[in-house]
Amino acid sequence: MELLELHNITKRYPGVTALDNVSISFREGEVHALVGENGAGKSTFIKTISGAVQPNEGEIVFDGATYSHLTPQKSLELGISVVYQEMIQFEAMSVADNLFMSDGSDAGLFVNEAERNKKAAELLQKFQCHVSPRTWVRELSMANRQIVEICKAILRNARVLILDEPTASITVEEQRRLFDVIRDLKARGVTIIYISHRLDELFEICDRVSILRDGKYIDTVNIADTDKQGLIKLMVGRELSENYPVKDNKPSDEVVLEVNNLSGNGVRDISFQLHKGEILGFAGLVGAGRTELMHLIYGAAGIEAGTVTMNGQQLSIRTPSDAMKAGIGLIPEDRKWQGCFLDKPIFWNVSISNIKELCRGAFVDRKKEMDQAREYGNRMRIKAPNLTVNAGALSGGNQQKVVIAKSLASLPDILIFDEPTRGIDIGARYEIYQLMIDLTKEGKSILMVSSDMEELLGMSERIVVLHEGQQTGTIEKPDFSQERVLALASGIA
Repeated sequence: MELLELHNITKRYPGVTALDNVSISFREGEVHALVGENGAGKSTFIKTISGAVQPNEGEIVFDGATYSHLTPQKSLELGISVVYQEMIQFEAMSVADNLFMSDGSDAGLFVNEAERNKKAAELLQKFQCHVSPRTWVRELSMANRQIVEICKAILRNARVLILDEPTASITVEEQRRLFDVIRDLKARGVTIIYISHRLDELFEICDRVSILRDGKYIDTVNIADTDKQGLIKLMVGRELSENYPVKDNKPSDEVVLEVNNLSGNGVRDISFQLHKGEILGFAGLVGAGRTELMHLIYGAAGIEAGTVTMNGQQLSIRTPSDAMKAGIGLIPEDRKWQGCFLDKPIFWNVSISNIKELCRGAFVDRKKEMDQAREYGNRMRIKAPNLTVNAGALSGGNQQKVVIAKSLASLPDILIFDEPTRGIDIGARYEIYQLMIDLTKEGKSILMVSSDMEELLGMSERIVVLHEGQQTGTIEKPDFSQERVLALASGIA
């Protein structure tokens, strides 16, 4: 039975058609994947379903009733919930407060905190999420934040649950638990619309898959009737024979960065060397301390003990500005809140890290600023009508390219890539991988944090593994295996 149908949906913005006559239907109790490259129209499509976007043309049919458009309130009333990749939460409030904020259970004058916390704990336990309902959301890992959002949707008795890149920042074990929950919801008749760039997992959890490309509907196929290469061809309009570009240059013996017994920010006694032209991977389960370690090196957190030496000279890094002056750049995991100024133009984002070099006296030389933005925009192949477009209007992949361009403009010798392709489609991923390899050919060196096992094994020369803030091993390329990485990341090897 078709529960949700979208017919001939068209959405235009000035200078661009985000959706062009798209029609897709979703059956009750199915897991239906929606895939496409960044900019294909997926975000606009799900926002149309959630009521955040009103189409210019078309209609929406839900459980037999026809609507020209939905509002956010009407969407919730119908039982449609969305767990967005970039979650909107009350960070300075507890998990329980976030869960029950809008469910209407506290309509009286007083809140029964004990009952609320009990219900929250029971719900979290179903996900094997061992956090206190009293914990502030800002203290949670990205994975546990995701779980809170899914719990919130369940509390609203969702009939349609849209999951936007749900596995982008969670571990293999947490993914297994999530899939168990999805199967349970499916058995209860809930329709799951599943958006992911990790194509392998679609074959484990999904029934059908619909493909968008450049705002147009391409096809809907049964997942059992296709394969990964078939999906890629439908998504990008061509075949990609390899997931990773060939890296034919080898790192030199020259050590450009040496970390000795570094402690602070939740990690302790970390030591490693980074060679010129090397991509050094960092693996670990959520909460292992990988990002926390990068923040120490970048000056975003205080070092309690240990040393960081660059090109033979010990550094005193207390702020990110110190790191940038030393020649260290960071592409952070959370591009929307830490990497991009969403309400600022592309050219402004690219130039902000290098603004002093673009000034003539007290004023910015606008020609130099635009020339620099154009140079890096072309190098990164940023897809936008022009460089005056705000970064917030770009697709996720293009926002990531803006963040990389901003970092490159400060001319670093060492780049920290924290989850470089999180939420990015396979075509844009390949471009970013090629860029990383090209940077190493120029003599730059890369520290890469990734939760994507294939990415770690495919891009790294060596992999440093962390477990609960401590280093459990370093794996050389000839010894790479998923089993070895997971054993060290679990603390059992």
